[in-house]
Amino acid sequence: MNSFYKKEDKQLIFRLDEEIDECEVQKIRRRLDNEIERYMPKEVIFDFSKVSFMDSAGIGLIIGRYKLANMLGGKVQVTNMQEPVKKIFDMSGISKIIEEVQYE
Repeated sequence: MNSFYKKEDKQLIFRLDEEIDECEVQKIRRRLDNEIERYMPKEVIFDFSKVSFMDSAGIGLIIGRYKLANMLGGKVQVTNMQEPVKKIFDMSGISKIIEEVQYE
């Protein structure tokens, strides 16, 4: 996972580059929280361009970061979702509360 902070836009971008399952979620949760609390961004953007699989633990990870960002006055967005990940977002209903944006 790579992260980038754009100070002028107060955007924190996370480029996820692995499958997101229970094992991976435990590894990346702390890093995500630390970065969000460190920068306190207005927008947290998850780039899913390299993620081909995500299970319910991944949904929990995203919802938890949504709550944290919201508590700090920010919002969470997702971008570049592949079809299997998009289906999980739609089936879980998370796509109704987290906006999908176009981002490069």
